[in-house]
Amino acid sequence: MNSMTLGNSQVRVSGVCLGTMTFGNQTPAAEAHAQMDRALAAGIGFFDTAEMYPVNPVRRETVGRSEEIIGDWLAARGGRDRVQIATKVTGPSGTVRAEGYDGAILRRTVDASLKRLRTDHIDLYQLHWPLRGSYAFRQNWRYDPSQQDRAATLAHMADVLEAAADLHRAGKIRAFGLSNESAWGTARWIDTAERLGAPRVAAIQNEYSLLYRAYDTDLAELAVNEGVTLLAYSPLAAGLLTGKYQDGGNPPGSRAAVDVETGGLGNLGGRRTDRAIAAVAAWLKLAAELGLDPVHMAIAFTRQRPFPSIPIIGATDAAQLDHLLAGLDLVLSDEALRRIDQLHRAHPMPY
Repeated sequence: MNSMTLGNSQVRVSGVCLGTMTFGNQTPAAEAHAQMDRALAAGIGFFDTAEMYPVNPVRRETVGRSEEIIGDWLAARGGRDRVQIATKVTGPSGTVRAEGYDGAILRRTVDASLKRLRTDHIDLYQLHWPLRGSYAFRQNWRYDPSQQDRAATLAHMADVLEAAADLHRAGKIRAFGLSNESAWGTARWIDTAERLGAPRVAAIQNEYSLLYRAYDTDLAELAVNEGVTLLAYSPLAAGLLTGKYQDGGNPPGSRAAVDVETGGLGNLGGRRTDRAIAAVAAWLKLAAELGLDPVHMAIAFTRQRPFPSIPIIGATDAAQLDHLLAGLDLVLSDEALRRIDQLHRAHPMPY
């Protein structure tokens, strides 16, 4: 497993990250501990979580459970220096906290996460989504920034970054990151941090996959020039790229099936569209023609982008994780990458 440094920080992590958003919901604690053991044995020592996890669905009674499961694992296994932990403070939420976060809240949420994680430091602390609004989560089709208040946004950034600087000096966080951010927002966080002498943005956790490539333009340019590492979530497009949802399927225990069982639509948060299903059919056909596993190919594609990129892989059970781990040595040829680009041009942004 290769390793990478997150942006301009001192935090070095494995080139693949294990996501934990199902820990404590679809993935019971014992299974979650086994997954972390398997990941670490495969060279993945970078784990991502959030104060609001588990999700699908988010329930008030389970908020923080994923961090607690990781904390129990750390306490049982020891060797905190073998792994790097990333977590997040929640934006405005009806389940966690309506006001989202400011500097004072950040100081409290970091301490609460440290307690649940049973550790004395967080390697990467991230803002889950911006307070001013975001085009993430399939909101790009109706995104309207016209009511944003630039002065208020910059004042909020300064307040949060001053708290982050205090937490960094205290050794509670090692690096600072964003999630579901835009190019403008990321640039302003960087500018404000430089003005205040606060921790610079080291990483941005945004959705990225063959089916969702919004990052490829302005954010990619910013990342290369400003030293920001992408943590790519949903590199399998919430499971679409595995092919398991073709022909209207909802496999038992899958994300879509659980969503339906809990009163949702089973449309993978708006990702499951007719155009997406057509793009996946073309993806599966291409993988077959190249003689490659579509899951392995999707993760390799994310790792081989022309900007710093770390895919976040996640699995509800050990069999899924083992399948993902089996393909981590794959390096796509120039011909494979060329054909993937052709597929993208034929099926751009299907959700």
